[in-house]
Amino acid sequence: MPIHIPCARIAAIIVVIVLGLSCRPAAVATTGAPTYDVVIRHGTLYDGSGRPGVTGDLAILGDSLAAMGDLSAAQGKTEIDARGLAVAPGFINMMSHSEETLIADGKAQSTIRQGVTLEVMGEGETPGPVTDELKKVMIEQQADIKYPIEWTTLGEYLEYLERRGISTNVASLVGATTIRENVLGFADRAPTPPELARMQALVRQAMEEGALGVGSALIYAPGFYARTDELIALMKAAAPYGGMYASHMRSEGNRLLEGVDELLAIARESGAPAEIYHLKAAGVPNWGKLPALIAKVDSARRAGAKITADMYMYTAGATGLDASMPPWVQEGGYKAWAQRLKDPAIRARVAQEMRTPTDKWENFFYAVGSPDKILLLAFKNPTLKPLTGKTLTDVARMRGKSPEETAMDLVIEDGTRVGVAYFLMSEDNVRREAQIPWVSFGADEGAQAPEGPFLLSNPHPRAYGNFARFLGHYARDEKLVPLAEAIRRLSALPAENLKLRRRGLLKAGYYADVVVFDPAQIQDHATFEKPHQYATGVLHVFVNGVQVLKNGEHTGAKPGRVVRGPGWRGWAAGSR
Repeated sequence: MPIHIPCARIAAIIVVIVLGLSCRPAAVATTGAPTYDVVIRHGTLYDGSGRPGVTGDLAILGDSLAAMGDLSAAQGKTEIDARGLAVAPGFINMMSHSEETLIADGKAQSTIRQGVTLEVMGEGETPGPVTDELKKVMIEQQADIKYPIEWTTLGEYLEYLERRGISTNVASLVGATTIRENVLGFADRAPTPPELARMQALVRQAMEEGALGVGSALIYAPGFYARTDELIALMKAAAPYGGMYASHMRSEGNRLLEGVDELLAIARESGAPAEIYHLKAAGVPNWGKLPALIAKVDSARRAGAKITADMYMYTAGATGLDASMPPWVQEGGYKAWAQRLKDPAIRARVAQEMRTPTDKWENFFYAVGSPDKILLLAFKNPTLKPLTGKTLTDVARMRGKSPEETAMDLVIEDGTRVGVAYFLMSEDNVRREAQIPWVSFGADEGAQAPEGPFLLSNPHPRAYGNFARFLGHYARDEKLVPLAEAIRRLSALPAENLKLRRRGLLKAGYYADVVVFDPAQIQDHATFEKPHQYATGVLHVFVNGVQVLKNGEHTGAKPGRVVRGPGWRGWAAGSR
């Protein structure tokens, strides 16, 4: 006797089989239609591969993507009409400084509202591993955000964030500077063989805890003191775990090409892939070096090396006044630095070196061309906070001193290196870099919000606008990159570079990190004068299947997790 199956039931079976399976099957309602937790309908689906978008539906079940395509026979407990909107994998912030800001506010509003679902940290210094002595130094250096240090290793720090509750996922490389500080403190010397072995052991521990590789920042003391062979040794410890080397290179200016050569050598000798942090050519005399840099990387890539880069979409960088002073005066850490700056003879020598061109260290004071291109952003000392938003020229004039003397005084008075922006780059170069297919994107700032302790200082506007600026101004308005390719470079490219599991694509079985945005409306609004302004145009964001942004407003949800690298010992145990 023939078996009669209702047409609706047949359609439901076909949807599940043909369009993709989740890690667990969808529930089937009494109508015979599969039921998902969320169905996003009629959007233009960009899977992150760079292929053109296609109109269709997307289903989420639990923390994973369940199906894509025509899901008209299915239903969702929550349904979103994405007609006219782009649906894409969550964006990856390849170079985040949210180490402290996520402790202050786990909602990560400034980046979530741009579609970021993963913050990747690790430039030079990381919250772990830390000794008891380093914990004391870190606490002394805390400024607007105060917190106890309740961890020792990098893995413990990341788990601490997850326990507190975070809206974005988090991952990190381990900082080469931090590894050095654990063993050598702030001394300007090479490690002995036993010390180097201890440093390598710390790298291996971090990799087994899930670190993505080793990150360096070679213009700043004490990272500046590390020689190439030391960095190769650290990467030889990380490479067997699948780790990458990412670097704020030894020079982004006068010795830019030599800096690239060092990065390529470290990758070649260690066998690891390498990433150039915040790709740039800094200082007017160096703007013309960008084509040669690109040629070096392209040549290495053709030869089989895995070399990539990330960038932010602005002509100014942001760092500290330490980038205006020679590394020798900073040996021993902040206290020793500030004490030396009180010596008249040392001050005279430092001032002379600040105004002198050099290939020996990265002199941003000289590179900007004028101190009116050095903008004061962040102070720890409340009496100095009224200077926020002024240039170094402004403050020098107010005090009746030279800009060099004023910079030294501010470092002494503030108890920190002082946060500043340097206007160093060419807009033409930013536009050229934005079109390079092996370049992804990083804010080089912490996730923030226009409230609480964040209002006590000015961030670089990239904290609120970097990703929206790329999609809105450069991809849409300037037409430098097709939308599908722009999305690839915000999602699948960094996920592949970092060897992440089940992240970076819209694909059945992948984690449901999803952003729904209006390509015609996405826009940054933050400026240097008014940096605390959210980007607009992103309507919905899901992190691990949980809606964090709904109709452009934060839901308060904190479903973020630690995302770990291929060397994590937990993979063998079957953990996520």
